[in-house]
Amino acid sequence: MSYKILLGPSSFGETDKAPFFKLQEAGYEVVDNPFKRKLTKQELFDLLTPDVIGIIAGLEPLDREVLSRSKLKVVSRVGSGISNVDLEAAEELGIIVRSTPYGPTEAAAELTLGALLSLLRKIPRMDQALHAGRWEKRIGTQLEGKTVAIIGYGRIGKRVAELLAPFHVRLLIVDPNLEQSAVGAAELMSLEEVLPWADIITLHSSGEACLLGEQEFRRMKQGAFLLNVARGGLVAEEALVEALDAGKVAGAWIDTFGMEPYKGPLCDRENVVLTPHVGSYTLECRQGMENEAVENLLAVTGKCC
Repeated sequence: MSYKILLGPSSFGETDKAPFFKLQEAGYEVVDNPFKRKLTKQELFDLLTPDVIGIIAGLEPLDREVLSRSKLKVVSRVGSGISNVDLEAAEELGIIVRSTPYGPTEAAAELTLGALLSLLRKIPRMDQALHAGRWEKRIGTQLEGKTVAIIGYGRIGKRVAELLAPFHVRLLIVDPNLEQSAVGAAELMSLEEVLPWADIITLHSSGEACLLGEQEFRRMKQGAFLLNVARGGLVAEEALVEALDAGKVAGAWIDTFGMEPYKGPLCDRENVVLTPHVGSYTLECRQGMENEAVENLLAVTGKCC
């Protein structure tokens, strides 16, 4: 039997064909994502035929039902998070799960800083106006000296803190897994403690549990800015929209959404900058992660017989 590898990420191989060819050279038939977007459960049922023994995974819903109906031996994630994979089910089924935890760190952190500066200075709105033939100057806000709360102090959160250092900001860190000694000169606080003080809140937490709902937005400092490059489910969208409309939140940048592609009410708010889940989308990052994901998969499956 000729075994197959399914490619989940819609952009896999766009910047570098080497990972694709590496799978072929190992003797596998490569099944591309025919929809060029995140696969649904039903699409996974259809694509994970009995001869598919591995998947190069993106954010597909690899829950117990999907995994149990497949013949997968390995799930190799392009990216750091694996919350879309039912790890308990995978272990029970003997499916090995791998990820590329270091890959997106620099790309996601740099994008966060760039989006923050763009948001504070209202660059997207002025850009849109000028493209439409309107010469509109807007007064923005400086980053220097602001109080920034980083929610989640893993690799990306820590790198964001390092990039913020030249701006002499006050750093508040929220991470229940850490002690003060782990955050250096920054201040380790609870989420409830940072909300009234933070001028800027940037989310880098793992998991899917909602962190910012109606009560949390009420506790926020008036005119705060919110950034989310982590998980769409961390923010209650309806509560965010209400906070934006009321001026409680002065502006937001959102890169991840509960449902993607996103077509919700945030698209109608001019004080919101939206990007289509591109935290890892640099040439260097994508090439590195895709190559690593293939190497991780082949380390489990070996060459096809």
